[in-house]
Amino acid sequence: MPYDTIIRNGRWFDGTGAPSAIRNIGIRGGHIAAVSGTDLDEDGCPHVIDATGQWVLPGFLDIHTHYDIEVLEGPGLTESVRHGVTTVALGSCSISTIHVSAEEAGDLFGRVEAIPREHVIRSLGAHKTWNSAADYIAAIEDRPLGPNVCSFIGHSDIRTATMGLARSTDNHIAPTAAELARMERMLVEALDAGFVGMSSNQLKFDKLDGVLCRSRTLPSTYAKRREYRRLNKLLRARGRVLQSAPDINTPLNMALQALQSVGLFRKSLKTSLLAAADAKSNPLAPYILKGLAGVVNALGANFRFQHLPVPFTVYADGIDFVIFEEFGSGQEAMHLKDCVERDELMADQAYRRRFRKDYDQKFGIRVWHRDFFDAVITDCPDPSVIGKSFGQVGVDRGGIHPVDAFLDLVLEHGAELRWYTTISNHRPEVLKKLATESYIQLGFSDAGAHLRNMAFYNMGLRLLKHVHDADEAGRPFMTVERAVYRLSGEIADWYGIDAGHLRTGDRADLSIIKPECLDAALDEYAEERIDQYGGLSRMVNRNDNAVTAVFISGQQVVADGKPTRLLGTVRTGSFLRAGRESPAVPPNAAVPASLSTAHGSGD
Repeated sequence: MPYDTIIRNGRWFDGTGAPSAIRNIGIRGGHIAAVSGTDLDEDGCPHVIDATGQWVLPGFLDIHTHYDIEVLEGPGLTESVRHGVTTVALGSCSISTIHVSAEEAGDLFGRVEAIPREHVIRSLGAHKTWNSAADYIAAIEDRPLGPNVCSFIGHSDIRTATMGLARSTDNHIAPTAAELARMERMLVEALDAGFVGMSSNQLKFDKLDGVLCRSRTLPSTYAKRREYRRLNKLLRARGRVLQSAPDINTPLNMALQALQSVGLFRKSLKTSLLAAADAKSNPLAPYILKGLAGVVNALGANFRFQHLPVPFTVYADGIDFVIFEEFGSGQEAMHLKDCVERDELMADQAYRRRFRKDYDQKFGIRVWHRDFFDAVITDCPDPSVIGKSFGQVGVDRGGIHPVDAFLDLVLEHGAELRWYTTISNHRPEVLKKLATESYIQLGFSDAGAHLRNMAFYNMGLRLLKHVHDADEAGRPFMTVERAVYRLSGEIADWYGIDAGHLRTGDRADLSIIKPECLDAALDEYAEERIDQYGGLSRMVNRNDNAVTAVFISGQQVVADGKPTRLLGTVRTGSFLRAGRESPAVPPNAAVPASLSTAHGSGD
């Protein structure tokens, strides 16, 4: 039988970390039919790509996204796929859409993930047809899904659906025995359906949107140890994953979450904790986290820290900056939705004193380094401040406090004031070291969330650039083979999903990359309007020259860095069920010629 596609003369990586080699790859029926050191028979093959000088890789896995809303109306998930991602995980940080209502989902996602609440409600209201995990999978696979997806069931989701949003966020109310049993049934049902595990959250600055329970923390943060023990026992028995965010202000909380993974006299609990980072606010953090992971894994744990392998640079419009949620005066401003009330608050001298006090508090564990001299203005109606830090603006305005300079500019220009700061992962050598550590999982892109704040859709390409640049400079810190493995097969194997490899018989989920185009364009800023969110201009990545092609289930969904008309129009991806094989989506014989993928990079 002829091949559907042949990729010839590319440098092939199988996703196991094994040595790469120049190979010819034949694709048939959505799977890899041949990997050969000799020429393949091209007779009858409609699509031949010459990949000479290029890398042929298994598609990347993104283990931490918030595409739960976007997947409903934009199932191609184009921003990730165009950068070589072929599998994404939904349901992170304790929030998913399996059981909650549209209104409840709006409150859960709107403020925490900076996805406009009204669009969350509208999307779920228009598309939600499911009431169970199995029905959710069917609904997702009924859409023209671009990449493969897997999912966690969110603890805040099942807690809200069981207790109601108000009761589930009341610290004086514990679930009844019947309610706890219902949450257990929901979790078991999700695990039976093939979910990879449960996500929870104990981070205190993740706040609810809406009116009913506005500014309370997520429901998962109110659960007591008994509730977590009951749910974790089910995960432990199945060998599934607990994803969690600890309360960073309480080091003991992080240590206890790591210790619960230990399996000296029982099965270990697979635990993926947010997040390992080289924080500006605490330069010792990477070493402390490494020590914690080393101790618990030596005791029989199966414990990992998620890690973003690029500088963690975030943008903000005015005072809308999620990291401000970690201190009292920031929470006061974020609590107010009305612009007039916010302006009155920021003009109040007593409030400014509170903000300055929080800003000047440099001790203790925190995310933001609290240095307005390290926060640069990129856009403002007043061109004289563009390119300056708020600290410098304060100096220019007569030596006023950086907080006052910031608040004055926000009062003057509101959301038209745009600025950025790098919170962590700023030291290249430390970043390289973290990328090699065995207790680290490369991920945490937050794709689909924080639409105006951050864009790490191309984090896999950026890691490959670091590796390639170091190799070219004669100072290698990791082989390309291991970097590819860390972004693909290693993650897939740990989560127990059928992805991340490129061997004969595997699904043909792959990307073709030009190594010489892993250049400075990967780090550049870009925006694009998104119709799904009312034309909102969101941060994206645009480095189209680096990715020659992306295939999912053997169908080309990206050509020369741009989506083909198949992506999001014809289903190519599947819901990957934990512990089970996932056959490729059969090529759609009814695809019209106008949607042909054979263009751009073929002969």
